Amino acid sequence: MTVPPDPGVSRRSFLKGSAVAGVATTGIAAVAPAAPAGPTTFGPGEHEIALQINGKERQVKVETRTTLLDALRDGLDLTGAKKVCDRGACGGCTVLVDGATVTSCMTLAMDAVGAEITTIESLSDGDAVHPLVQNFVHCDAMQCGFCTPGMVMSSLSCLQRRGKPTVAQMQQDLSGNLCRCGTYGRVMQAIQRTAQGGGK
Repeated sequence: MTVPPDPGVSRRSFLKGSAVAGVATTGIAAVAPAAPAGPTTFGPGEHEIALQINGKERQVKVETRTTLLDALRDGLDLTGAKKVCDRGACGGCTVLVDGATVTSCMTLAMDAVGAEITTIESLSDGDAVHPLVQNFVHCDAMQCGFCTPGMVMSSLSCLQRRGKPTVAQMQQDLSGNLCRCGTYGRVMQAIQRTAQGGGK
């Protein structure tokens, strides 16, 4: 015996009709959520970026792989930070980024956009130099000179953070800077003398 098809409303048509009626009744349109914005991407080649260095905005062209150290030395002629080991082990390239010490050979230039960068060049203005620099000279804390710019910047950060640091605090803050001439004791003397107001 053949059963005739049911002329009534199917489940699918009932659900479709209910959805349309619900939207029409409430007046609310179904809107798909906006896709989240993706990160800014850069293609190959050079890109011009703005860096805040020693209180001034500087424009420099870099590739995405360019380190902050290379941007400073090769792009902006700020050669105070030294490329010594080029792998973040010696501290010769130390600069301050938003007041914190970083090894600029291990920091991408593009990652420093928007931050305040302070280099060793900020500590002199013609013949006038920062008391810390004067005390490095007074205490004979400079030998071959390769470590000196990074050592001065780490010492500056130590003074800014701690005011009058203890020997243990100085040892901790300078632990990322290597001096092959072994002048650590004289460096700490320079920090102490600066903290006490000497060299002004």
